[in-house]
Amino acid sequence: MVTRVLVDNGSSANIFPLSTLNKLKVDNDRIHRNSIYVRGFDDGGKDSVGDIILELTIGPIEFTMEFQVLDMAVSYNLLLGRPWIHAAKAVPSKLHQMVKFEGDR
Repeated sequence: MVTRVLVDNGSSANIFPLSTLNKLKVDNDRIHRNSIYVRGFDDGGKDSVGDIILELTIGPIEFTMEFQVLDMAVSYNLLLGRPWIHAAKAVPSKLHQMVKFEGDR
């Protein structure tokens, strides 16, 4: 069971943090080494540790998905990007909410 899953329609890859794989006790031998560089929204980037193919069950539906494994600190445990969105035929939506800052008058 994985909590804190981010669905990001701006991401061209599914991302699985290495720390999440380790917490789930997934054998690192399943990671296929590659030379992919993943660039973030802030124009920063990170070399991928490799890719891994995993079985996911989301609700009643099972998916076989490829993920880029990144060794970096993130605020989510799993990022599902456009590859998963298209496979799931999902329509992501975003709740827009006004935030009032202390300095606003």
